[in-house]
Amino acid sequence: MNSGALTPLYWFFEVLAIAALCVEVWAFVDAIRRPGPAFVAAGKQTKPIWLIITGVAAVIGLASVAYHMTLLSILPIVAFVAAAIYLTDVRPKVKEFRRGSNSGPYGPW
Repeated sequence: MNSGALTPLYWFFEVLAIAALCVEVWAFVDAIRRPGPAFVAAGKQTKPIWLIITGVAAVIGLASVAYHMTLLSILPIVAFVAAAIYLTDVRPKVKEFRRGSNSGPYGPW
């Protein structure tokens, strides 16, 4: 790559791609950590489907950073939107469910 091509705009988009990758990895790791029955109980798609969606999004984000895919390419945008949907819609609902919670009808015991 020519050093003249490393303009401030290039670095802005590079930082934007790295930030998107962080969001996509966060969504994938969070989906791994949540219990499977919580997805169905919350009325969302199953855990394996969300693992596939967020996992593919993270791989696309990694490819976007590693191979300098342009920001206008549709795949990095779709990957970010998928991760954002998980984090803003699915995660809050699934987060309410705890793994093996030992709470009775009047609170934890």
